[in-house]
Amino acid sequence: MHAKLIPAFLLGLGLSTASSADVIGLKADASYWNFDGYSQPENAGKSDLDRQGTVQLSVAFEHPLPLIPNAKIKYVNLDSNSKENSLLNATDIELNKVDYILYYELLDTVVHADIGAGLSNLDGTVKSLNAGAATQYDLDEYSPLLYATAGVKLPFTGLSAKTEVMYSRGSDIQHSDVQAELQYDFIDNLLVDVGAKVGYRLMKIEAEQKNRADLELEFKGPYIGLDIHF
Repeated sequence: MHAKLIPAFLLGLGLSTASSADVIGLKADASYWNFDGYSQPENAGKSDLDRQGTVQLSVAFEHPLPLIPNAKIKYVNLDSNSKENSLLNATDIELNKVDYILYYELLDTVVHADIGAGLSNLDGTVKSLNAGAATQYDLDEYSPLLYATAGVKLPFTGLSAKTEVMYSRGSDIQHSDVQAELQYDFIDNLLVDVGAKVGYRLMKIEAEQKNRADLELEFKGPYIGLDIHF
């Protein structure tokens, strides 16, 4: 009896391992974001930003272990300048944003949904010259963030749509970050999925610093990119 159970046990263990391997995944995407926006110190004129191009990156690791969240890192560079610079009015932004996210998959079928939390880091400087008065904002803060994403796949088409939302608030900085995109998977097999996507991203940042006027920043624009899922 026990001899008959051993092959069945080994077969079941093999199937279980194969099933687990199917849900262990590494996701990576890289896209080119063409953005503009504005910079506005409190009680001062709005300075429109010149349109810039930047690379935005993300990497995520997903696994089947219960209660342990998946992990994701997102990065984008926000360096930009005002459209019109003069001796009286100018804006120079040197800023990096990195998000460290832990999340759970609520749904992973035709409808996809994740929810999570983490830390967001804004690091850099914003130099503002308004009516001849110069102000420099030094930003370097880790703040807690909330994360959610929802999407849907159209079966047998390779098409999918997704929206991703993040909100972060710390002692001196708060910001919201929203992305919406459409994707077409042109490679879809057991080893790798590769998709091309187009989307739109809107980010708003509010910063407070001692002895300085509050600062509001906005970055917005379309992007195109590739998504790879191993």
